Amino acid sequence: MNNSDNGKKIYFNLLPENTLQIKLTGDWNIASGLPSLSLVLDELLKNPSIRQVVFDTSALKEWDSALLAFLLKVIEYCAQKNILVEREGLAQGIQKILNLATAVRVKKDTGRKELHETLLERIGASAIIRRQRLKEKLDFLGEVFIAFIKMLKGKARFRSSDLVILIQQCGVQALPIVSLISLLVGLILAFVGAVQLRLFGAQIFIADVVGVGMVRVMGAIMTGIIMAGRTGAAFAAQLGTMQTNEEIDALKTLGIPPVEFLVLPRVISLVLMMPLLCLYADIMGIIGGFVVGVLVFGLNPIEYFQHTKDAVTLNHLMVGLVHGLVFGIIVAIVGCLKGIQSGRSAADVGDATTSAVVSSIVNIVIATAIITFVCEAIKV
Repeated sequence: MNNSDNGKKIYFNLLPENTLQIKLTGDWNIASGLPSLSLVLDELLKNPSIRQVVFDTSALKEWDSALLAFLLKVIEYCAQKNILVEREGLAQGIQKILNLATAVRVKKDTGRKELHETLLERIGASAIIRRQRLKEKLDFLGEVFIAFIKMLKGKARFRSSDLVILIQQCGVQALPIVSLISLLVGLILAFVGAVQLRLFGAQIFIADVVGVGMVRVMGAIMTGIIMAGRTGAAFAAQLGTMQTNEEIDALKTLGIPPVEFLVLPRVISLVLMMPLLCLYADIMGIIGGFVVGVLVFGLNPIEYFQHTKDAVTLNHLMVGLVHGLVFGIIVAIVGCLKGIQSGRSAADVGDATTSAVVSSIVNIVIATAIITFVCEAIKV
């Protein structure tokens, strides 16, 4: 049997096992008019025993979104009638677009279904998801640790040229933004300190406030936040895009561990560069405070630097470098983890990037509180 609608020929063939074959021929585009769904619906109504629908597009010529809209309506109607729709007979391009469209639709339907769940069901589902995520994080940390041990033994598989490029991206290329932010933070600390110190005529102690504040914690925190938004997000986007393009799956197929080849050089580069960037940020912050103290409040330059030298001890410097080292580990691991866990769509890559930045900053603040408490407990 065959029918036609606006020059778009639709052929129906009843196959064994209650299967209906829909053969599409000719041009299916908007310019020649949208196809009608009534022919398919009438055929399904006339044969209520049909339990499966297949397609044949071997004779199909030009097509555009009109064909996709037609097929989506057929799939949706068949889903309501519990009729299985096989897509193997469609062209590869049509199948890919339909898979994307139906995947988004399923996600929306799932969200509606969750609205009808009870409170206990939501709590239970959330607990299961969090438990699974915690397990994935621990597995990832274990893989990174094993890869690091293999690197110490000289058995890790990654390209040294990639490591050099990543060190350049995490180090030299980050200097301009670190310089600007650290200089401004030093200026701000100097002005904030001067608000109270000028009440006692002790403006010279601006040097102490800026020096200790920048070297001990502020330089590391600001550098960590900058690198979270700059480098951590870049790591997540790069690995997320590789996940979307199935490059990570290709590495696994070739027997190359993605953690060793992709994650390890990124972690090493950021861990090496973060303490150096923190030290550089400390210097820029002190210079910012010096500018305010000397040019705004008329302090003696030599006396300012002498106060800074007396106030900033080796303990302060070591605490700041420890902050930088920990922040480097946090930003690198969180960024790579979010990228590895990313889905396979552009939206998932964006979500992974955003999550990497937010998670890194939250963990940096938590780590700062913990390190500050420990330093206070051991009187450092």
